[in-house]
Amino acid sequence: MYSNDNLETKTNQNKGVDYMSTVVAQKWGNSLGIRIPKEAADRIGIEQGSEMELNVIGSECIITLKPKRTRKKYTLEELLSQITPENRHKEIDFGIEGRELI
Repeated sequence: MYSNDNLETKTNQNKGVDYMSTVVAQKWGNSLGIRIPKEAADRIGIEQGSEMELNVIGSECIITLKPKRTRKKYTLEELLSQITPENRHKEIDFGIEGRELI
């Protein structure tokens, strides 16, 4: 299919690139897909199912990928356990506006 020369990993010290590899875009449904070589995936810490952030810099024809960092989902109990008398605020009276019934 493709020669090993086309898929050979190259290091380009002149441009400040730590890792460079030639990959081939292939049809995947209505989109194009590329395969990320194992060495590159290991270096940036991604695995199958990892969400990636894709940035396109059009004027320079550059595409960058970086792993999307997932935010920790806290439970209500975890959040409430962090409340202390020191970080609680006093009750605030905003007064009455309009025709509210309190």
